[in-house]
Amino acid sequence: MSLTLSLDFQYKTSIVKLWSALTDSSKLAKWVVNIHNGQAMENDFKPVVGHHFQFRTQPTEWWDGIVDGEVLIVEAPNRLSYTWASGGEKHTVTWTLQDLGDGKVNLHLEQTGISNEPALNGAKYGWSKWCGELEKVLEQ
Repeated sequence: MSLTLSLDFQYKTSIVKLWSALTDSSKLAKWVVNIHNGQAMENDFKPVVGHHFQFRTQPTEWWDGIVDGEVLIVEAPNRLSYTWASGGEKHTVTWTLQDLGDGKVNLHLEQTGISNEPALNGAKYGWSKWCGELEKVLEQ
């Protein structure tokens, strides 16, 4: 059985600025942080189909601190998809951006291939926290 996480976030920003925060590795490092200690996760992300990337942070007793991924879809500034592999799980993350007008953008996250309820809850907690950090990056 495979579970899917589906979340929506609204931001007061432009679609171009939000796309940049999702695809620029230096901006990603500001909001995709280690949930346990708040440290930035180094990454070599590039919005290029087929690009293999890693997010790296301090390992903990529960996790090696590494997320491996491969970029699957880049449709600027509306859709981005990549694999997200960590701790024996491999998921597909897809972001869909929709300009709502009036300076607001909807960011839809879909993460597929989740194997169990604890992993689903962990992903929901992680992305919700990160998307709160993302809001701070967009305000800068």
